[in-house]
Amino acid sequence: MIVILALFMLAAVIPPQCTQAAYLGDRVLAYGSRGYDVQQLQKDLAYLGFNPGSIDGIFGPQTLAAVTRFQAHYGLNVDGVVGKQTAYAIIREVSKPVNTSVAPLQAASYTTPSRSLSITSRDIENLARLIHGEARGEPFEGKVAVAAVALNRLASQKFGRSLSEVIFQPGAFTAVSDGQFYLQPDASAYQAAQAALSGWDPTGGAIYYWNPVTATNKWVWSRQLIKTIGRHVFAI
Repeated sequence: MIVILALFMLAAVIPPQCTQAAYLGDRVLAYGSRGYDVQQLQKDLAYLGFNPGSIDGIFGPQTLAAVTRFQAHYGLNVDGVVGKQTAYAIIREVSKPVNTSVAPLQAASYTTPSRSLSITSRDIENLARLIHGEARGEPFEGKVAVAAVALNRLASQKFGRSLSEVIFQPGAFTAVSDGQFYLQPDASAYQAAQAALSGWDPTGGAIYYWNPVTATNKWVWSRQLIKTIGRHVFAI
């Protein structure tokens, strides 16, 4: 009885806002909300072109402005609150088939040393976004190299069991962390993604890369260097 009473009293003093829903649409989000679902909201808004500011899981002024712009654009009630109607509208738009004037993104099969994986059109889109965010301004070979690292990580099975898990592994890629991943890729990013998926690996099997001018993590220099392409060094 004492334990039950203690749990009841604890529940009474914890504000509902502290309960973090797992997915967008599970609860109402508004200014001041925090949690994984807010981060998911921010990523989706950025993906759709409504800049929410930092992808930090905090529903602040920029996220509020992005929500209201989305609501106005799609004819929803403009109140800055993400209830089920707004959440489902965002999910619907993000889930639409990818369209690009560059080339149709078709599902494919990617074979690792131990298994064959199905690569969806969304995977290819995410790979192109990774390339554009990480290697904008690099030579084409350097763009393919970034994609190859992601695919080599997938093949190793040490960084995730799907391409999505590899790309979105926390802290794995700077572009995902700082939001540049959500910029619209250019034609060369899509071409580089297709080239890597077709088997071109300019790195020779690298699973790490970094810019030696801006790198702050000293641990990476303990890895075996393979080659340099553009401004990046590649290692295993």
